[in-house]
Amino acid sequence: MRKGYITVFLSLSLTLILSLVFTVIEGARISAIRMKFEYVTDIGMNSVLAEYHRELLEQYDLLFVDTSYGGNMPSIANAEGHLKKYLQNNLQNDKGSGFWQTRDFLDMWINSAEITEYSIASDEEGNVLKRQVSDYMADYPLGGLLEKITGNIGELSHYQLDTKDVAGERAAYEARIAEIELPKQEVEEGVFEEVPLNNPADIANSTRSIGVLNLVVDDISSISTVKVDLDKYISRRSCMQGTGVCKEAANVSGEPNDILFLTYLFEKCGYYGAEKEESVLQYQIEYLIAGKDTDWQNLEQVAKRLLRWREAANVLYILSDSAKIAEAEAMALALTAVMLCPELAEPVKYTILFAWAYVESLQDVKTLLQGGRVPIFKTAADWKTGINSIKNVKGSLSDSGDTGRGLNYKEYLEIMLFLTNDHDRTFRAMDIMEMDIRKTPGNSNFRLDGCFDTYKAHIEVASGFGYEYEIERLYGFY
Repeated sequence: MRKGYITVFLSLSLTLILSLVFTVIEGARISAIRMKFEYVTDIGMNSVLAEYHRELLEQYDLLFVDTSYGGNMPSIANAEGHLKKYLQNNLQNDKGSGFWQTRDFLDMWINSAEITEYSIASDEEGNVLKRQVSDYMADYPLGGLLEKITGNIGELSHYQLDTKDVAGERAAYEARIAEIELPKQEVEEGVFEEVPLNNPADIANSTRSIGVLNLVVDDISSISTVKVDLDKYISRRSCMQGTGVCKEAANVSGEPNDILFLTYLFEKCGYYGAEKEESVLQYQIEYLIAGKDTDWQNLEQVAKRLLRWREAANVLYILSDSAKIAEAEAMALALTAVMLCPELAEPVKYTILFAWAYVESLQDVKTLLQGGRVPIFKTAADWKTGINSIKNVKGSLSDSGDTGRGLNYKEYLEIMLFLTNDHDRTFRAMDIMEMDIRKTPGNSNFRLDGCFDTYKAHIEVASGFGYEYEIERLYGFY
């Protein structure tokens, strides 16, 4: 009888012990499911980011995932599919086969994997892309460059070179001349003809319609004539939109960040005299400034703006130089019509001065395109042309690699690029990136507005043991 009492006691004890063991095992299963879910989420979401676009990193040091994956149709649904595949693959266990086949201790599968938020490169007016640029350029010594560019812009603004209406001032003097009746001389008995003015300034002004590049570049056949269809690129098309999950993108505006972005663009893009190998457009910085569809037009627009700045500065200088004013006055007084009609002297003198400043400005542009330097505001020592240059404009322009004082072509481009509208500058930069990436194998349909760098996913998992869990995580290149 005593042995029977001991058996019942042991049976009851074993039941309690086994219940405890099974409870511990089930608790371990629940913890393991949760832990594995965390690990698999981390692996899966990082695996999606590991598919960053290689060419974009190689050429522009930017980390974005292309949701087209080399195809024709970028879509966040493609990334969702990749995420779900990585998650599911990492949940699968080898259960063996035949006699040794066992049930998975966790028996998990993905119910759903949805990307709920994501930041596209072009979101926030391109600030998502610019945030990465700021991170890449974070160690750049900004202070000296910021001071230099803002100082140059300050000097430009002080003399109002970008707004001064030189053409209007010149036209006013030309209008005064037109209002004065030219004197007449008797050429034969009873026959009178107007004495021609023969203003040498007219010779110089007649070249204004030729085009700046035709005047300042000796071999115009060396200028690139590449043409692109801008409608194919991001600045001209309707962009895909993300959800703005990258909150840091809002903090990349302001002057220091603009200077960082400008420096980055000069590091990654080519310009006249420093063209980038394998690029579609040869004059990329000029495109960022002018936004035209051919290299020729972009360089021409930049050259015109340079000419306008230089002409404004040179007019201001020449009207303060008494020696040059005296030369122009002497040339004006030597004209027959002026001798016969003295009131023509003053307006003719000024048209000669304006024409002289124009020829000097053409010389400045030629010097800059040849790698020389030109100060924003000149002294007598910096002046290159003589007064007779207005009679033979192109023939009087000399080749010059002058590396004296002043700014070079790149530094003038820096000013222009800094003054360019931020939206235009940013989206034209993305045009350039798309152009060059599309030249590489497998990327003929590449779109920056199909690329993301940060995303949030909502993932749900289930277990064959009756458990369901969900998780939400934010991952990205930040």
